[in-house]
Amino acid sequence: MNYKKRNILVNLATNFALAFLIFSVGLVCFLPVESEAGSTDEAGLYRSGSESSDGVSLMFNVYWGTEIVYEILDVLDGYEATATFFIGGSWADDNAACLKEIASRGHELGNHGYFHKDHAKLSKADNKNEIVRCNQFITLATGVEPTLFAPPSGSYSDETLSVARSLNMKTILWSRDTIDWRDKDSSLVYTRATKNIRGGEFVLMHPMEATLKALPEILDYYKSRNLRCVNVGENLRLAITE
Repeated sequence: MNYKKRNILVNLATNFALAFLIFSVGLVCFLPVESEAGSTDEAGLYRSGSESSDGVSLMFNVYWGTEIVYEILDVLDGYEATATFFIGGSWADDNAACLKEIASRGHELGNHGYFHKDHAKLSKADNKNEIVRCNQFITLATGVEPTLFAPPSGSYSDETLSVARSLNMKTILWSRDTIDWRDKDSSLVYTRATKNIRGGEFVLMHPMEATLKALPEILDYYKSRNLRCVNVGENLRLAITE
């Protein structure tokens, strides 16, 4: 299916709003970021949910692979599975229709920064700029304001965590990484997503052909182990209340 024509109409409709957004974010980023006591610890950082959960969370970091994203959504629908999609703002800018489709199918939207920068090397103001700009575009396009932030490449600093907390956002990493973007091997993706899997785990993925190919088998495996495929937010709620 060719989604490019559909995206063109949506992108034209959002161009004016995006220009206003960029101007607004520029103003926001000159506002001070409050520092918190104990900012040198990792408060607000999560690598998994509760081991007592019967849910596993698939996390898709999205900066490319638009047509594969649509196919992933179809597979998840077929298994009545939900996932969390951490959205790159610069990708969303060009693919607003796909972004809206992810939300409309009931999946969770998270923030993956606007330009995939190394947040460990950014100043506090630049950390805030990347996060806020992405959040505002997602909210503008879908009406959903993300509460979860996954730093690109898992790179973060104390300032990153402090900024996220000041925005009432949780910083998310993972308990296992399929490394699908590097190896492009569906058998490796399957093994890394299933071997010794436990409830509460966060499994990192990307919209890759190999991941799409492995996904049905992964979901079948979870089902055979009585594990549900749930979003990160659901896994976190159980962990936080325990």
